Amino acid sequence: MPVTDADYAILADFRHTLRLFMAFSESRAAAAGLTAQQHQALLAIRAARPGAATIGYVAERLILKPHSASGLIHRLEALGLLMRRSSVDDRRQSLLELTAKAEMILADLSATHREELRRLRPLLTALLDRAGE
Repeated sequence: MPVTDADYAILADFRHTLRLFMAFSESRAAAAGLTAQQHQALLAIRAARPGAATIGYVAERLILKPHSASGLIHRLEALGLLMRRSSVDDRRQSLLELTAKAEMILADLSATHREELRRLRPLLTALLDRAGE
C-alpha cells in the first residue's frame, strides 16, 4: 500500500508532537538540575521491578552501550542521586537505588510530566486514530 499525502501529514504531526513533549521534558529536567538522560535513567531505575535495576538494565532502557551507562551511573552517584549495593544473588553485580534526594526530584518531575501527557493525550489519540484509518 503506497504512502499517501495524509500519511505523511500524520507522521509529521506525530513526530512534531513527540518533539514538543521531549522539549518540554528536557526543559523541566534542566530546571531540576538534570540532563534529559539523567532524568530518564532515574525514571528507569525507579520503574524497574525490585532487584532489576542494574547498569545493564539502564543501558538497555536508555539504548546505551554498557560503558556509557556506567559513566552515567557514576555521575548520578557523584550528584548524590544514586547508591549501588551488591546483589545478594551475585556479588559481582551492583543493584541501583535512588536516594531520597532523587526520589523527591523524580516525584516532582513525574507529576509535571504526567500532566503534560494528559494535556497531549487528545492530540496523540487523534493522530493515532487517523493513522489507523
